[in-house]
Amino acid sequence: MNGIGPEICIKTINQIYNPAERKIVLFCPSNVIEGELLGSTHSFSYQIIKEKFPKSLDPSYVTIINTGNYKQHVGKATNFSGKAAFVSLKAAYDAVSSKLADAIITAPISKTAFKLAGINYPGQTEILAKFSKSKNYLMVFLSNKFICGLTTIHEPIKSISKLITKQRIVSSIKTLNETLVKDLGKSSPKIAVLGLNPHAGENGNIGKEELLSIGPAIRSIKNISVEGPFVPDAFFGNHQHEDYDAVLGMYHDQVLIPFKMMNFNSGVNYTAGLPIIRTSPDHGTGFDIAGRGIANPQSMLEAVKWAEKIITNRRQKK
Repeated sequence: MNGIGPEICIKTINQIYNPAERKIVLFCPSNVIEGELLGSTHSFSYQIIKEKFPKSLDPSYVTIINTGNYKQHVGKATNFSGKAAFVSLKAAYDAVSSKLADAIITAPISKTAFKLAGINYPGQTEILAKFSKSKNYLMVFLSNKFICGLTTIHEPIKSISKLITKQRIVSSIKTLNETLVKDLGKSSPKIAVLGLNPHAGENGNIGKEELLSIGPAIRSIKNISVEGPFVPDAFFGNHQHEDYDAVLGMYHDQVLIPFKMMNFNSGVNYTAGLPIIRTSPDHGTGFDIAGRGIANPQSMLEAVKWAEKIITNRRQKK
């Protein structure tokens, strides 16, 4: 609430507001969103309510569910903003898990704010996995140019090697494949898996993860089209990602750097492997530009579009 989240929410709703197509519910502290609405131009009617979720929604209004009143400090992570984000996320999750809503589109949060509020999770992905008791979840990034998944998520580099196990890679490949089929409508997806080390280990001379974990995991997979481990720099340098429906990377920056180079301001973060649908912009809180009215809502708009695609695909698979 102290970053660009309220701003990009309003800018996005301005563009997607269409009572004939969708009902919009915004979970947010009322003092924060009212302040943002007063200071910006909005083209929609809204109503603020205090109950958890109304029994019926009037589509002519954007329904804003007040998740409390929290002291706002624009441009800074605080314990109040961390608490507000957590409470709002839980309320939205409860609505979707109860089938009162079809999907969650989350605004960016500050991991520092979570820490200040005593919320011991590295991000919203892990929180939603905990809420839904999901073990085989995967952080996936979506765009029309490139789709990728992460074997490890918010982990320091020094911890990654010990987390790259055969079991974890197999689970990630299966979850990614299921997402491509069920959520993204791919009939026979093809997945590429990247190595961890320079030169993909070069036959064990520059690290053995490819020999001991990554390669064996790929070879053990049946009934899924998966290849690798590929040398990461050569893979992207030769545009080989264009030959696959998705790429599984070993750690955050390995695939996020090329992804954002291709899709800055338009990429989408999707939490695969959950019973619910959750998308998010692929950028952060933008504290440095918060309150200036210059935030670009394009990634948030794309998050809405991808969520609606996934809703449609899941319904068709039933």
